[in-house]
Amino acid sequence: MDFFEYEPSARTSWRLAILMGANDRTYKFALGTALLEAAADGRTEIPLRELAAPYAMGLVERMGAAPQAKPKTVRNPTDYLAVAEAEAAESLRLGSPTEKLLAATLKSMPEMVMRKFHNLRGAGQVPHRFYEVTGPSRERVVRLSEDLRAVAASEQTASLRDELDARWSIVETSFAAGVGRSLIEEGIMVDPDTLRITDRLRRRSVTGVIEAVIGFQHGRCLICAEPLTPGTDEIAVDHVFPFSAMHRYRLAIDLDAIWNLAPAHAACNLGKSSRPPNDAELNGLARRNEAIMGSPHPLRRTLELTLGPYARRGGWRAFIQDVYQELS
Repeated sequence: MDFFEYEPSARTSWRLAILMGANDRTYKFALGTALLEAAADGRTEIPLRELAAPYAMGLVERMGAAPQAKPKTVRNPTDYLAVAEAEAAESLRLGSPTEKLLAATLKSMPEMVMRKFHNLRGAGQVPHRFYEVTGPSRERVVRLSEDLRAVAASEQTASLRDELDARWSIVETSFAAGVGRSLIEEGIMVDPDTLRITDRLRRRSVTGVIEAVIGFQHGRCLICAEPLTPGTDEIAVDHVFPFSAMHRYRLAIDLDAIWNLAPAHAACNLGKSSRPPNDAELNGLARRNEAIMGSPHPLRRTLELTLGPYARRGGWRAFIQDVYQELS
């Protein structure tokens, strides 16, 4: 909960749920998208049937391009994803879920995702509640909390949507490549020309670096610590330890990797140029990387591979300090 205590807010609770919750299937992301849309419209409550439609469509729109569950997940004809797959083509043609898909969604949604949305991996729940499901089974209503409405109306809403979409894409990629195979063994890589995260096995673009990691920085610039607002601020990706140092000092460690890349205001990045990081930036990088280590694969595994034996010898703070000393 160090991530929450650094910036205790409903927005941080949301990021805990989306970025650090367990992901055996992608239901959480479909629900999160539907909740943000409803809250952004100013709704205080919404019939479950009405919320179920964008939730179901969000899943079927993505099913054709990527899997929505771990490999070898037990499936039978009544499994919700099996129903969604069978009804996907007709639902996409209609632009809304078929009655069969909607019925399956209304049956599975309360227990399979809504009861678990606030859960963290292991134990416990996020500090804020974003909704409550009330009413009899045939007339269920989802009451949207004041905290959810505040999240949906914040200046970081666009970033939160991008973070959710990026996390969804990363999880889909881990399902597609096979959890326990390349992503667990090798992690992911960054294409330095496009600043996009790439699956090492298939060499396919997954998502942008900014969208993948900005939430772990609480949506803030690593250099000035002020909020980053997509669409308003020009955002760059900063090499916290300047990339030029890798060639100048013949470092064995890759500085062009996730652990050393941080979203920042373009103006801050330009002003920093190739100077070494200061104490505040070093602490911010360590704290951000520790937060990523709290997320499910493959971002976590990527950082584990970088950290190596430092995982038992002081963690990110010791690792980053040793890199700093080597460059001094």
